[in-house]
Amino acid sequence: MTATPRPPAGTAPATSDGVSAAIREAILAGEFVPGQRLVEADLSARFGTSRGSVRAALFDLANEGIVERVQNRGARVRAVTLDEAIEISEVRMAVEGLCAAKAAERITDEQIAELRALGAAMRAAVSEGQVTRYSELNQTLHGRIRQISGQSTAAGVLERLRAQNVRHRFRLSLIPGRPHVSLAEHLAIIDEVCARAPEAAERAARRHLLSVIDALGSV
Repeated sequence: MTATPRPPAGTAPATSDGVSAAIREAILAGEFVPGQRLVEADLSARFGTSRGSVRAALFDLANEGIVERVQNRGARVRAVTLDEAIEISEVRMAVEGLCAAKAAERITDEQIAELRALGAAMRAAVSEGQVTRYSELNQTLHGRIRQISGQSTAAGVLERLRAQNVRHRFRLSLIPGRPHVSLAEHLAIIDEVCARAPEAAERAARRHLLSVIDALGSV
């Protein structure tokens, strides 16, 4: 997995929001794993910011369910259970469906070309057995659909849910044959969004998340 570049001291955002985003991205990239302690002094040095900003960021991430604070032991990345992962996917099913429908209503010709190119890259990654590359493209596609949809509130919800569920996302990508199943589902979403068919795009997104839930149950 490609690691998130570590910014030199003094270049990271000094605000707690900026530090929250940086820690969240590191968790999404697999640099911080479930159960791992998050030491304020280490994070302060890594992101070039004050321990006060780090402490505030960890409280924010705890409120999002991404980090948990343990009495007398500081903070650590929260490990999401399988039941929680399924619940998160059920919420995602509704919200991702909304974003796909809205994206289908708003998409431009230029954005259609972009999504088609992403689909082609995903197809190539699966064909070549590049699981990590496919996973990265998968997340890029979902992110672009959220952006095209213009649903900023939904995008914020999905970003938090995605960070909570990162452990199970990595496990799903390692199920034999799963990338081929996932690819077909994502290409269907691309087709319907690019066809500017909101209802069909929403159904395709929901079918994909139902498939994710079924796969989680088999892990």
